[in-house]
Amino acid sequence: MLVLRSKAAKMTAYILVCISPLLSLAQMQSVSLQSLIDSATHHLPVLDQKRALVKSADAQVDNVRHNFLPSAVVADELTLGTDNGVPGSYWSFGIIPSTSSGIRSSNDYQPAFGNIAILYGQYNLINFGLKNAKVEQAKMYADVNNADLEKEIYLLKWQIAKLYFDLKKNTFQLEVDAQNVKRNEEIYKVIQAVTRSGIKAGADSSMALAELSKTRINYNQTLGQVFQLQQQLSYLTGIPQYNLSVDTTAKSDYNQSVQAILLQSDSAQNPLTDYYEKQKKVYDATEVLVKKSYMPKVLLSASTWARGSGIDYSGNFKTDPSYGLGYQRVNYMAGLTLSYDLFNGVHKRDELAVSKYNAQAIDYALQQQRLALQNANAQANDAINTANKNLQEIPVQIKSSGDTYNQKRAQYKAGIINLIDLTNASYVLYRSQTDYVRTLNDWMLANLDKAAATGNLDQFIQSIK
Repeated sequence: MLVLRSKAAKMTAYILVCISPLLSLAQMQSVSLQSLIDSATHHLPVLDQKRALVKSADAQVDNVRHNFLPSAVVADELTLGTDNGVPGSYWSFGIIPSTSSGIRSSNDYQPAFGNIAILYGQYNLINFGLKNAKVEQAKMYADVNNADLEKEIYLLKWQIAKLYFDLKKNTFQLEVDAQNVKRNEEIYKVIQAVTRSGIKAGADSSMALAELSKTRINYNQTLGQVFQLQQQLSYLTGIPQYNLSVDTTAKSDYNQSVQAILLQSDSAQNPLTDYYEKQKKVYDATEVLVKKSYMPKVLLSASTWARGSGIDYSGNFKTDPSYGLGYQRVNYMAGLTLSYDLFNGVHKRDELAVSKYNAQAIDYALQQQRLALQNANAQANDAINTANKNLQEIPVQIKSSGDTYNQKRAQYKAGIINLIDLTNASYVLYRSQTDYVRTLNDWMLANLDKAAATGNLDQFIQSIK
């Protein structure tokens, strides 16, 4: 008798250990799918990185516009040097100072002060559409960065939704496993009572205990999967793991909420394809820019300058600095400059070829993405049809298996059947409940994949309460 009480105490303690995580999950405040997504979109650093790139691309648009502002340079230069020059021309190396007018037969090492001030401005008067082409290309790059951010968020929403439904499935399964443990506990108690009465042999008690242990193992494995999914969601959303619990009370409301969505078959607005379409527009804009970049350039230039020198008009060097530091002459000049590189045709052809093949490559990538989404949509439709058929059959399966178990349980207590028949009935009921959980999850995931493939992911998520 003491042994039986000891075993009962151990089993009671084990049940409390198994059920306590489930109770703690039930006590948590349930989180919705939308709240998980909202947290994730403000938590992950990779999204902040994408947002910073979007801002950088927007700033580049202003930078391109400002590159076409007129240039205006003001400078004033004071000098002290000699004035010995010779006739002749040379290529300037950028380090040889300019010496003008000082052509004489002898070298004169006497220095003199000099002063020059200049105001110079230049404006690209006619750019043949180059400015607009550069600005348009910068805008297209900004659109690509924004589309990349939207694509990253879209994939994140898809991933979180899958994890959410997997967590819901495993939480459902945890309830089923807990019921299975409780059911096998009851079977074990019945067997003990029947064994003590002498109706059944003691071997049945050992077999029932082994089956009970197996159900506990299944429960522990499912509980571990729940914790792993919670940890993964915690990583993506920043919500502590112990605050992540899903509502499992409304198992039949999803059908109506999802069927209320008019899922489109058009994926034109899908962020997964929009990203490639924006990239294609970049290469289209680049092709226009290449054509405009090799047009002639018409520049308007204007300058005024003042000059002072310590060498007078007779070639005499003045030692007084005031002769060289003041301004003695003022000049101005304006002009139009037309420039064109005779080899522009070659460079233009080469760059257009590069742009053309880049555009072709991204167009193939766009076609591949559309094909993949069409395939995902077709597979989702097949999965939805299969799950719908199974969901119609499962209620019959669960009711029949439940009735069968209750009958077998009563028959075993009466000594009409053996333990194998009873455990088989219990297993069929457990399998029916598990099939319901799996099929419901398959149905939700298939609808999720269909919504994501057709660009209706946000609408789908909003329908999940």
